[in-house]
Amino acid sequence: MSDLDSGTTLDKERVEQFDQGDHERYSHYVKKNKIVESAVLGEPVIALCGKAWVPSRDPGKFPVCPDCKKIYETFKGD
Repeated sequence: MSDLDSGTTLDKERVEQFDQGDHERYSHYVKKNKIVESAVLGEPVIALCGKAWVPSRDPGKFPVCPDCKKIYETFKGD
């Protein structure tokens, strides 16, 4: 978890994708406030890489999505 220059806090969260794909393989970076909102409203979140899902599992059990990590690293360098 890290604060970006824009003041956005990100948190990695496991993907439960709506279509077939890597939903069983990675945790993803998402705005932290969107995870809380999703938990309350049951609406999907969208990761930095574009994956959309409703969070429900422990993200610590999965490696970080390489695409999310690459995008996140570009923010950290600003």
